[in-house]
Amino acid sequence: MNVSLVKDLSVYQLVMGVQAPPKPLSLSPATLLSLVRAQIDLLIEQQIAATLWVKLPPDKIWQSELARYQSSVGASSLIYTCQIEESSKGEAGEDKGEGRLNISSSPSSPSSHYVPVHLPPDSQMRRENFLMVLSPQFCSLILAHRPLKKRKNQTSGKVNTNKNQPLLIITTVEGRVIQQVLNSIQQAIAPESSSILPASFICPTVPQGALMNQLLAKQLLRQDEINRQIITVRTNKLEQQNQELHNKEQLKDEYLKNVCQELRIPLTHMKTALSLLNSPNLKPPQRQRYLQMLNTQCDQQNSLITGFLELVQLEQNLEGTTLELVRLSDIVPGVVSTYQPVAQEKGIMLAYTVPTELPSVWCVSGKLRQIVINLLHNSLKFTPNGGQVWVRARSQGDYVQLEFRDTGIGIAENEIPKIFDRFYRVRTTATEDYGGAGLGLTIIQQLLLRCGGSISVKSKLSEGSTFTVQLATVSNIPKAIATENEL
Repeated sequence: MNVSLVKDLSVYQLVMGVQAPPKPLSLSPATLLSLVRAQIDLLIEQQIAATLWVKLPPDKIWQSELARYQSSVGASSLIYTCQIEESSKGEAGEDKGEGRLNISSSPSSPSSHYVPVHLPPDSQMRRENFLMVLSPQFCSLILAHRPLKKRKNQTSGKVNTNKNQPLLIITTVEGRVIQQVLNSIQQAIAPESSSILPASFICPTVPQGALMNQLLAKQLLRQDEINRQIITVRTNKLEQQNQELHNKEQLKDEYLKNVCQELRIPLTHMKTALSLLNSPNLKPPQRQRYLQMLNTQCDQQNSLITGFLELVQLEQNLEGTTLELVRLSDIVPGVVSTYQPVAQEKGIMLAYTVPTELPSVWCVSGKLRQIVINLLHNSLKFTPNGGQVWVRARSQGDYVQLEFRDTGIGIAENEIPKIFDRFYRVRTTATEDYGGAGLGLTIIQQLLLRCGGSISVKSKLSEGSTFTVQLATVSNIPKAIATENEL
């Protein structure tokens, strides 16, 4: 079969051009689907062999309805399927210069009873979907039109279309309306083409009352089915959101519990020291030791509160932080020089290697120095007298790696997965506590995640540790910046 149209058409404009046209209703795509399904149900139940003129979305959920009808009615049906061509010219017999559309059977069609209708990219039908049923017993038209509602993008000044707006849907069984649409299509057919329907075909004025009653019942059933599906989806989504909120509340409660426990530890030590200071037989060396304990625990509590507040502030404002490009050679030497006196006091050899030719890296504004300070401080703190600490940087593809390697006490293998957890502190013996809030590595990890970087660690007990920071270079735009540029 070979059918050609000599001009472009808009089914919506044809319908709206009839005298006293049906009134369009603003409805959802789900309602359109229920109407289409109800029509197919009726055609299958009554075994109505009809010619269909359709343009439906390419999704399987829509196309399966046509397949359901064709498989039930079989050879007596003929389906013209309109398809928008994405190429500019030369495909499917389209001659854009003449405004001519070709309709022809294709070996790739699922059945010889499917006739593809190839439409140009700028066809008036582009914003339309429809199902027109043509048979002597029953004629109907379901039409959905998405109006071109324009809005101006205040940032770019470009005009965008709103794809989420409702559809204008028309459904009718009036013979006069459908006949005028059919006549316009027949008039647009090229003389040498095969006719869609016999010239004597006339749409019935109105379908039989029994058919209309059945159609109405099926529409109600299909709409109810889709409504129940929508309610189920929304209910599942709400349940998922409630579960996520519940999980967040549990995490928050656990977090606050840990904060209280951590703050209680220094208070307990301070209360013990104060009680011992009240002893009447206290000797001066003991008094000095208890005063030192009070001073140490006050520092510990201050460190906990400061770290906790910093982490809370960071998590609240992390998405709003900006990134900057910075050179490691501008940061690392100054930090290392600051800690050289500390290293010399402990007899630790402290050295760094940061080539000046390394590319700039992305980091949260003003935070790269804090990352270097925290990691270098940890290396020196956990390295005993006479040890060594190295800070080295090198290029690694689109990243720069910054290593902090020491010959310190190391970390047990079972502790390594925990060291980035909030308030987790490494304790090597029952009598030795290296202090700290246990929040430094957590803060570093959050900062690096924000700028597309990462941190990892390799360590063995009594053999030292190596912390490796990976930072994106100027040629590797972090996801955070890419997202900001899209907004």
